[in-house]
Amino acid sequence: MIQKSLNKDTLSLFSGPDAPLEDDMYKCVHCGFCLQVCPTYLETGLETESPRGRIALMKAVNENRITLNPGVYRHWDLCIQCRACEVACPSGVPYGNLIQATMSQVNKYRKPSLLSKILAHVFLNTILPSQRVLSILTLSLRMYQQSGIQWLARKSGLLKFVGLADLESSSPRVSRSSFKTQDRMIPAQGKPRAKVGLVSGCVMPLIHAEQMNSMVKILTHNGCDVEITTGQACCGAIHSHVGELERSRELARINIDIFEARNLDAVISASAGCGTLMKEYGHLLREDQSYADRAERFSQKVKDIHEFLVDLPFVPPTHQVDKRVTYQDSCHLANSQRITDAPRILLRAIPGLDLVELPSSNICCGAGGTYSITERDFSQRVLDSKMESIASTEAAIVATANPGCIIQLEYGTSRTGSNTKILYVTDLLYMGYGFKADM
Repeated sequence: MIQKSLNKDTLSLFSGPDAPLEDDMYKCVHCGFCLQVCPTYLETGLETESPRGRIALMKAVNENRITLNPGVYRHWDLCIQCRACEVACPSGVPYGNLIQATMSQVNKYRKPSLLSKILAHVFLNTILPSQRVLSILTLSLRMYQQSGIQWLARKSGLLKFVGLADLESSSPRVSRSSFKTQDRMIPAQGKPRAKVGLVSGCVMPLIHAEQMNSMVKILTHNGCDVEITTGQACCGAIHSHVGELERSRELARINIDIFEARNLDAVISASAGCGTLMKEYGHLLREDQSYADRAERFSQKVKDIHEFLVDLPFVPPTHQVDKRVTYQDSCHLANSQRITDAPRILLRAIPGLDLVELPSSNICCGAGGTYSITERDFSQRVLDSKMESIASTEAAIVATANPGCIIQLEYGTSRTGSNTKILYVTDLLYMGYGFKADM
């Protein structure tokens, strides 16, 4: 597949099991349909910050027309990986696979500082995969937020003095309650219609525990026996975004083993980012003889909670929720999973709810996993544009479908001084069922 004329450095970039596929690169016909949905292109107007431009750089390296250097892969780094370009592309370019594979290869060439390497290793391999470590960190954050220390740190100007004011202001609000992740089964209300496993994920049980408990109640209200399983691993999405594909595979195998043993009708994800990668475990483990077929079968069982409820079909809500609401498409739900109707169907079914469409709802909010931290300036530029669109709707509530989007949009309201609430779609459905909302 790889051209023989490539030099040694280029060969090592575009060869091996995790290399970008040449056939995928050359599907791009440079039509430019991707430009008007790419958040980084819309902010800069630069060709190199578009999917078309980034693929052109991949081709140029592949053909030995340019050498790989930080100036080249900087443009790949600035991609949020929202994958809106895949929806717009008439040629079916699998851009998400291309950029992840490219970043995996680029990691071989980076020369980060020792401190950066240590921090990245600790975050990806010690903090993110460990619920115990995450629990300690979120407990510390909860104490900071609720003890008065946060108020004092902000009021005193200490955060500005040490240069952490902006980053601290974007930290998520930690749930007051907790979501129990140990083995348990919550029985369906009434006649059981399905047996499902719930993906607990890394962050949601700790940051959005109330919402997780609400989702369990929604599922049981709709006739589902809900299995919560101990031993679930991080889905591996963030690892794949930064090119740590082998670590993603390790985590995928753990999850397949855990859920496969439960004989479930469906594996339910409430996080668009987690659900996307888990639906792609078949592709991720395609070269693994022991897991390839199992991963494909597992991926077929993974369902986004909105998709699952609409297909079930869901019990219609009967309680009034007299609110003006707009909906922000979560990138990995709309662009990767191609699910746009289901959340809107749920919202429109709630009595009294006035759903107004958000201009450019298909454009990313700038969260992008760790992007809001690693590429903070770009993330904020994209977020500011999103908040302008939200303000134009005059909605009291923005509904969305991913924890990263929730955190990013809440930060947007704090930046703009907006009183708009940011909720999951399921939060509103929960209210529509007449359950007492504690969120």
